Amino acid sequence: MAAASIFRSAFSGLTRKSTTFRTPVVCRLSTVVLQQKFQTAKASVKALKSQSLQNGVLSQRLQQYSAQAKPSEKQIQERVLKVCKAYDKLACVESQICGVRQYSHGPPLTLELIQKRVILTLQLYDKINPEKISIESHFINDLGLDSLDHVEVIMAMEDEFGFEIPDGDAERLVRPRDIIRYIADKEDIYE
Repeated sequence: MAAASIFRSAFSGLTRKSTTFRTPVVCRLSTVVLQQKFQTAKASVKALKSQSLQNGVLSQRLQQYSAQAKPSEKQIQERVLKVCKAYDKLACVESQICGVRQYSHGPPLTLELIQKRVILTLQLYDKINPEKISIESHFINDLGLDSLDHVEVIMAMEDEFGFEIPDGDAERLVRPRDIIRYIADKEDIYE
């Protein structure tokens, strides 16, 4: 039992799971580290053997295992590499099952949906009275916005619909109806 815990602690850094990803991502350390860990395990076993000798006599625990043929260093190294390869294959299979992200496009846009989203974005803007908003209301004349507020409204529309509106086009978008038509043309929506 003690030998197993020493061996486990010596090889604990050989493979590790990444803590930055939700899916299991396995990082394999270099062969130099593998050799260092192997030497550490070898030294641990040697220290265990020296501790198990009591007055020149092997303890009973070590005598139980001495009846079996002891594996050579090369066999131990092959077993460790075999376990590492099997662990890499398992992690690869797990990452194929769990680690695949699938993205989909947003819901299909219609003129009605665009109109609802534009009106909702304008209603949430703190400098506009939600009761005064209509499709035909002018931002500056009817709603009392200045040019800086107009720019903020355009930026809110860019954030809402996920694309940039050039400055030349933004100057012409002075009514919610203009914004709805512009977004519908940009997204190729015709009804």
